[in-house]
Amino acid sequence: MKAQLLTMSTPDGPFTIIARDGAVLASGWTAVPGDLTGQIHSELLPGGFETVPDLADISAAVEEFYAGNPGAAMEVAVLQKSGPFRSHAWDMLRTVAPGHPVTYTEYAELSGNAKAVRAAASACAFNAAALFVPCHRVIRTDGSLGGFRWGLAIKESLLDRERELALAAPA
Repeated sequence: MKAQLLTMSTPDGPFTIIARDGAVLASGWTAVPGDLTGQIHSELLPGGFETVPDLADISAAVEEFYAGNPGAAMEVAVLQKSGPFRSHAWDMLRTVAPGHPVTYTEYAELSGNAKAVRAAASACAFNAAALFVPCHRVIRTDGSLGGFRWGLAIKESLLDRERELALAAPA
């Protein structure tokens, strides 16, 4: 089955999305689709791609994010496959409020197992749907950024953008 492929221009550089049936399979700050396909579970990997000029609600959510509404991306359907802990952890990550990052320890607790800090970090590392499953909202206990597949400069930019929005929001 073919998937749709779209590369958008963002303030953080090119952002490519691979989607099928209105759900994101993979996304990230790259113009190279091959940078994304390795993160898609083998059972979900499309047989080919059709380049499209728009992905309706999906591309609109990216535009909304950069226009100051990060919540729109959490409404987009995401299709990822893994074991029970990682799948649940990805779902829980979508509940982390923009502008209020959590530590890896807090993320493990949120995911249901406070002792599973390494498993929580692994869920971030294997997340294929960057932005839509906001792994950039997880930081180290000491406040440093930790890692990010798309580079620390992009992670910092995303967190700064969300922090500014949270500070500007009425209390």
